[in-house]
Amino acid sequence: ERPLRSSLGDRTHLLSRLPIPDGQVITIDPELPAEAAAEDYAKKLRQAFQGDSIPVFDLLILGVGPDGHTCSLFPDHPLLQERDKIVAPITDSPKPPPQRVTLTLPVLNAARTVIFVATGEGKAAVLKRILEDKEADPLPAARVQPHAGKLCWFLDEAAARLLTVPFEKHSTL
Repeated sequence: ERPLRSSLGDRTHLLSRLPIPDGQVITIDPELPAEAAAEDYAKKLRQAFQGDSIPVFDLLILGVGPDGHTCSLFPDHPLLQERDKIVAPITDSPKPPPQRVTLTLPVLNAARTVIFVATGEGKAAVLKRILEDKEADPLPAARVQPHAGKLCWFLDEAAARLLTVPFEKHSTL
């Protein structure tokens, strides 16, 4: 099996610019095959969260793909039904790279706050489906509904252009 491609790169992109000690940065090992990387990352999370069966993150910042996927949870994929694992491998991703590691819906829905960030006109149609349509089989991003937490969406005007639900507009200077 091929190793995973790291989406974070090295610490020089973001984390090196923040005052976070190395010991508090938990990473997925991109040198391992997907299954082993998922198991390794789940073990690291359980250690960091002191053995909690499901880690409760204070904040998760997520994106959404034009197909409604989030993390590496894709529409109609069996991983949407995963309830036992907190981290799962995916070896048949419909978009490159084919081998990935993802948090599962139970972890996403246990978070205290989940923020989605979506920009661009290419996200407008899928955001309308996620935020306004009540589908029998909702898209993965629509399945993120924190049980005891807060869910927020940050959209630019292009991404929000098809929405009819009321929302707050803010601008930056």
